[in-house]
Amino acid sequence: MRLERLNYNKIKIFLPFDDLLERGLTKEDLWKNAPKVQQLFHDMMYEASIELGFEADGPIAIEIFSLQAQGMVIIVTKESPNSDLDDEYQDEYIEMQVTLDESEDILYEFSTFEDVIALANYLYPQGFIGGKLYSYNNRFYLLFDEEDTAHESHDNFIAMLAEYGNSTTLTKYRLAEYGKELMKEQAIKTLQHYFS
Repeated sequence: MRLERLNYNKIKIFLPFDDLLERGLTKEDLWKNAPKVQQLFHDMMYEASIELGFEADGPIAIEIFSLQAQGMVIIVTKESPNSDLDDEYQDEYIEMQVTLDESEDILYEFSTFEDVIALANYLYPQGFIGGKLYSYNNRFYLLFDEEDTAHESHDNFIAMLAEYGNSTTLTKYRLAEYGKELMKEQAIKTLQHYFS
């Protein structure tokens, strides 16, 4: 679990799928209000309190984004408490507004361009040709949508990507806005063509 303070009343929590499995949870469990999910949220808020000084008291809004290969990104926003309530009750409750979103895209980060080329040389003979290639903050990113991975099982494809790169919490929107698009389509085919 990775924590990051976005501003004084908002934090971002990245929860890899491995952490969920260690706790005996699946991605589907997060959509339910099970005791294990409540315990997970309690643990996250406790860690945020210790590491970031973020106290989740009063009304909070939670946005959960499921990243296909990486895990869950959880944005917790502390809203200003309702002034109509007595002060003694304001610290004793948490009111949550939860928003859920799931991305079908797969985004992986690579530390060197050589790693991207090596992956392309591995994927192309297996029939993969798609993807978009970006650079951002001296790293390279491959973005795949559903159509790029339709003929391969999801777990096998993720395993292949993990051989050469790492999952990232970056979103495709951040990449599109701040990154540099190097290859707009068929990145694997293009890399294979020029660098094999």
